[in-house]
Amino acid sequence: MIDAKTGAEPRTVRQGEPRLTVVSGPSGVGKSSVLGEVRKRAPEVYFSVSMTTREPRLGEIDGVHYHFVDTADFERLIAAGEMLEYAHYAGNLYGTPRKPVEAALAAGRPAVLEIELQGARQVRRAMPQAQLVMLLPPSWDVLVDRLTGRGTEDPEVVRARLTTAREELAAEAEFDATIVNADVQAATSELLRLVLGREQ
Repeated sequence: MIDAKTGAEPRTVRQGEPRLTVVSGPSGVGKSSVLGEVRKRAPEVYFSVSMTTREPRLGEIDGVHYHFVDTADFERLIAAGEMLEYAHYAGNLYGTPRKPVEAALAAGRPAVLEIELQGARQVRRAMPQAQLVMLLPPSWDVLVDRLTGRGTEDPEVVRARLTTAREELAAEAEFDATIVNADVQAATSELLRLVLGREQ
């Protein structure tokens, strides 16, 4: 698939060759549930750990939940081209360091990165051979129910999430594959087939 924005065409990946798979999808689609199952069923898969300039929260472990760095170090990595993607959010920088992903792939491990749409677009530009997969809800109504069903969120927050979800779903054509998450186990099997390049 040729990227509509950059014109980049992913290189051909040989059967069985490890690659980076970027998993994206709107809030409420079940990314955490599906990727949690991937972790259980395929421990050989490397999961990228994001980097951030924010302070660690209680219980967070450096290198497990995030790589915690200061702003100067993060900006140095950006300038050196060592971030696959990055974004400013709530006064802090967040992003994906390139070297750990490349090291995992070089060691023969397929890699997975969970990220939002703008980050996925940046990864496509930085690593054209990456495989972009969008996780979809069974229907728009199901997604609305998931985001509003708890009744604990501020209505404005829910409205903003739904607006973002529409924008993300509208970008489906930019992705190499889509998976409808109607059943977590079935969606996990389909994602693993794409990540590992073989049937599960």
